Amino acid sequence: MTSLPELNLATRMGRLGTETAFEVLARAKALEAEGRDIVHLEIGEPDFDTPVNIREAAKKAIDDGWTHYGPAAGQPDARQCVADYVGGMRGIEVSGDEVCIVPGGKPIMFYVLLALCEAGDEVIYPNPGFPIYESMIQFSGATAVPCPIRFENEFALDPQDVISRITDKTKLVILNSPANPTGGYTPKEELDKVIEVLKKHPNIWILTDEIYSRLLYDGCEHVSPMSDPEIRDRCILLDGWSKTYAMTGWRMGYGVMRPDLCAQVSKLMVNSNSCTASFNQRAGMEALTGPQDAVDTMLTAFDERRKHIVDLLNDMPGVTCHLPKGAFYVFPKVDVPGVTSKELQEKILVEGGVACLSGTAFGEYGEGFLRFSFAASIETIDEGMRRVRKVIEGCL
Repeated sequence: MTSLPELNLATRMGRLGTETAFEVLARAKALEAEGRDIVHLEIGEPDFDTPVNIREAAKKAIDDGWTHYGPAAGQPDARQCVADYVGGMRGIEVSGDEVCIVPGGKPIMFYVLLALCEAGDEVIYPNPGFPIYESMIQFSGATAVPCPIRFENEFALDPQDVISRITDKTKLVILNSPANPTGGYTPKEELDKVIEVLKKHPNIWILTDEIYSRLLYDGCEHVSPMSDPEIRDRCILLDGWSKTYAMTGWRMGYGVMRPDLCAQVSKLMVNSNSCTASFNQRAGMEALTGPQDAVDTMLTAFDERRKHIVDLLNDMPGVTCHLPKGAFYVFPKVDVPGVTSKELQEKILVEGGVACLSGTAFGEYGEGFLRFSFAASIETIDEGMRRVRKVIEGCL
């Protein structure tokens, strides 16, 4: 074979990060191909099937001919369906021209950052937080300003940590509650402190990632900056179908924002994806308007699993784990002297046969932590934690 010429990439590619969960999943699958038995607690997706009524709606849509191009921002009735759902859930009026339906949640981050941010701008984002925040901030050319999400605060956002990082260069603040990777939940009184300060900075936008808004426990109620009329026009809501309706593979998300920004996001859709699959949008409408029993069933199961995995983790030497108030992740603090989070992730995978994620996969402030998804059966969690305990005990 002739050798390939050197690959000279554009400089911007050096600023692009990744999502470690998919890298670990690929490694775990490779080990399984070699005959290893691997317990999967790394990937953030429900282990339930998409509800039957949603699947049937997609099949019918295909048979009915919803297999062609559609408008870049989404089918008009699908956009209005999302608007009605978001408005009903958050107690606000939303119009269809404020909605852009996209293939997954990430495009909203991607498009909004490309549309609003450039070199010289600063973006405040949660750390540890979803890794694509930092990756896309840097890709846009803006400066990523990490806001620590603290174990001592049970991973709720400390308003002062955001407020103290605001400068005259701040263009955007990213908020995420309930949060990935910590399961942290920020109550209304704390969120309001941030919002009140941001009201005094009319040039700062807010990207509020509410993808886990239906996955809350212990009586916690979801709160959204979108519900505050004084700042509504500077809020961009990110949500979707993946987590709530077990539709990760369908690639369905949406953004809600003022119509003029929505038109610019639509322009980016035209230049990248053209549109979101038309038959998927019919299924998405059924998800939002049809029976919600499956959501309640999943939430009940996740609630049982979160309590179970936290009890198992807190029984391990050197491990301390808060009970998460949202999402389906635990983010335990693991004290193993001389071993970094990344090294421990590797040991747990290679020696223990459990796929999990290092806290540093979610930012520098994740050192000393691991993330496990409890979107798995009790039996799977039991076996995974048994193996993790054995690896940790072997390190001590």
